[in-house]
Amino acid sequence: MIFESTPGAPASPVVLHVPHASRAITPAARQSLLIGDEALTEELDNLTDAHTDVLAHRAARSAATPPWIFENRWSRLVVDPERFPDEREEMRAVGMGAVYTHGFAGRKLRDDDFVRDQALLQTHFRPYSEAFASLVADRCAATGHAVIVDVHSYPTARLPYEMHGLGPRPPVCLGTDPDHTPTWLLSAASAAFPLSALDTPFAGAYVPLDFYGRDPRVSSLMVEIRRDTYMTEPGGPFHEGLDRLATALAGLIDAVS
Repeated sequence: MIFESTPGAPASPVVLHVPHASRAITPAARQSLLIGDEALTEELDNLTDAHTDVLAHRAARSAATPPWIFENRWSRLVVDPERFPDEREEMRAVGMGAVYTHGFAGRKLRDDDFVRDQALLQTHFRPYSEAFASLVADRCAATGHAVIVDVHSYPTARLPYEMHGLGPRPPVCLGTDPDHTPTWLLSAASAAFPLSALDTPFAGAYVPLDFYGRDPRVSSLMVEIRRDTYMTEPGGPFHEGLDRLATALAGLIDAVS
């Protein structure tokens, strides 16, 4: 299974999106990698948004109106479902488009292979995107709108691959989209996460391509949590900070439900 969708309350417009929590690698993707097991572990430690799935589920259980949850079951080293699948994706410049050819520090992970990449887009990227878009459409039909909360984490220290990582690194970064992040959603997030900053060190918020720039019923906000606030970096266990963040995220869910 490429993804897992956990139902929420029928009346909830909120979808928690968890795209980068998994460390699982498909056999075909592992075979395509040029690195050994030790290097792969290092890549996964640095690139995985560890425990954000746990965070999402704990927040959902705490919310008065449970949200829907949509999770990627495979690592972003298989396919990154949040990248543009074409030349619009600026991360292609550092080898981190939809299919990564380079890792967090510029290490080469794969040879360029157009046929392989197109096959991965067909078998992973498109089914994932279509299923997520279907869920968003269902929330719009049921409630009149959809609110995507894109749950991520980021390291305390800037990693070499970050193209725009020179700004402040607050405990929580709220990433916005000019067309899909309304003031009411941003205000609710700022209240839930008072130690947050806007669009630093990362900007943007995920919207399915079917709705992107087209449908104002779909709102989206990226919540990027600095990893030292809830876990041992780079790939260690979570600590008590995770429960505090889950309570804050539940507060945001309830405020926009």
